[in-house]
Amino acid sequence: MSNQKIYILLTDTGTLFTRLIKLYTKKPYNHASISIDPELKNVYSFGRKTAKNPFIGGFVKENLRGEFFTDSKCTVISCSVTDAQLNKLKALINKIESEKDDYSYNLLGLFAIMFNKQLSRKNTFFCSQFVATVLQRCEIVKFNKPPALVMPHELMEKEDFIVVFQGSLTEYFLTIECRAIEINTCISTNGQEKFGKSLAIS
Repeated sequence: MSNQKIYILLTDTGTLFTRLIKLYTKKPYNHASISIDPELKNVYSFGRKTAKNPFIGGFVKENLRGEFFTDSKCTVISCSVTDAQLNKLKALINKIESEKDDYSYNLLGLFAIMFNKQLSRKNTFFCSQFVATVLQRCEIVKFNKPPALVMPHELMEKEDFIVVFQGSLTEYFLTIECRAIEINTCISTNGQEKFGKSLAIS
């Protein structure tokens, strides 16, 4: 097992559409994304392509510092992966991204899940279905149900993952930035780096 990690971001954006979903799920988070870096610079999911229209969606590389995610509440979870799993994950996401115009948002599948019905169509995903599919295809996490029935909060319940952070996205980015500043300033006069226990990034 390598020391590589992947990250799942669960968010509550507070939009009207997501508030309607929460009326059904009764859970705090309604959106799931996946990333391979703790700074969440490259975050992937299936969601709306424009902030103002929830019905036009597909594969997205999300801008977490943009208007849509402002003040979003979140939980960041992570798990360790092997080099082979990580390479397979990168290759799969890159393939989907290169063919993103062939993919669309599985809005019907999202409504079907509310009746515990699976509705899978070729090249269509909703957010947690996409994340679950990627995790399963890359043999990182096994699910006891089809990915089309996996809701965002269920990712948090998998024993493979540990909680790295809970709070607002703004607070998370501040935490990451503070760690980076500490690391950059933790250099001795002879040029050797000194790392304290508090500098470890999960």
